[in-house]
Amino acid sequence: MPEFIKTKIEGLIIVKPTVFTDDRGFFMETYSKKIFAENGIDVEFVQDNHSQSTKGVLRGLHFQKPPFSQDKLIRCTRGEVFDVAVDLRSNSPTFGQWEGVTLSAENKNMFFIPKGFAHGFLVLSDVADFQYKCSAFYNKESESGLLWNDPDIAIDWPKLESEFILSDKDKLWPSFSEIKNNPIF
Repeated sequence: MPEFIKTKIEGLIIVKPTVFTDDRGFFMETYSKKIFAENGIDVEFVQDNHSQSTKGVLRGLHFQKPPFSQDKLIRCTRGEVFDVAVDLRSNSPTFGQWEGVTLSAENKNMFFIPKGFAHGFLVLSDVADFQYKCSAFYNKESESGLLWNDPDIAIDWPKLESEFILSDKDKLWPSFSEIKNNPIF
């Protein structure tokens, strides 16, 4: 039975799967709707995504605006990433706070991020395969984000020997103060 660990921010859950290993390798159940629902993650996932990135790539902080908001169940299947969720729920006592967790092929942990959060990750290994389930289909017109290095959020990203590699759009997302003045969730 996996272990479901609640974080300091309501709704964010770290999932530590049960892993069975022997001389052939390992086996683990990555998702069971029944077990997840019994542990507070009662979501209908409709889309799975897989990205591959190299060391220093920072993707995020992304979210989909309502009505296309997405719950996500995230895991890293090769390499290692530092995964971050920022609470953008304006009625939440943790509005504007973030939680970070290291996900790797080695620790096999997963991270559940509900609707109302911006999400991003930084690749710490030479290469990382990043996979996640979503509760809503991607909608380009609903795509948005939060500036990855916003000083009001002050995410403590791990230090690397080189500059982070970002897409042009990830360098231009709005600041937290802009989002705070025009709440989305």
